[in-house]
Amino acid sequence: MTSAKPDVRQHIIDTGMAIILGKGYSAVGLNEILGAAGVPKGSFYHYFPSKERFGEALLADYVADYLARLDAVLGAPGTAAQRLMLYWDSWIEPGSDDSASCSCLVVKLSGEVADMSEAMRLALLNGTNLIIARIAACLREGGADGSLPAQAEPGDMAQTLYQMWLGAALLTKLRRNPSALRSARAATERLLGLATHHAA
Repeated sequence: MTSAKPDVRQHIIDTGMAIILGKGYSAVGLNEILGAAGVPKGSFYHYFPSKERFGEALLADYVADYLARLDAVLGAPGTAAQRLMLYWDSWIEPGSDDSASCSCLVVKLSGEVADMSEAMRLALLNGTNLIIARIAACLREGGADGSLPAQAEPGDMAQTLYQMWLGAALLTKLRRNPSALRSARAATERLLGLATHHAA
């Protein structure tokens, strides 16, 4: 017989995720999360010894879900270049009409928790390193299938691209429009030599 306990734990994480994406980590108290989840405080502490440990679990859950979605995009049919640009396009499409909203916890929490919690900082850092590694692997595939120019250092290029898009996502929150993300897309095509490569 399957225990219902993991479902309660996941329900708390899912509820907290939705609230923290809107308000940030520090501004949200446990009572707000538990009230929205309909879970007593005693049940919360059964799963999470502290709010910080809850934050770690929330980030681990987010990273796992994000990587699964990233793997689906980068593993889809098509050339490596097509799959990689499909991934970057996914940064622009959601919320493009209301760019003040942000569904990325890396963008939302990096600046906030980096100085507050070493454990949460490391959880975010590990997640971003795994994302960059997947982008680098796609760049290598592009060099092999001929859809992208071969990169001397795919890891360095992957990091450069991710940093650029992360910065663009932050500017998008400030500007409340997707212009920075659109500029990042154009810059990505230039950095990867896609226009020149396709014209050749």
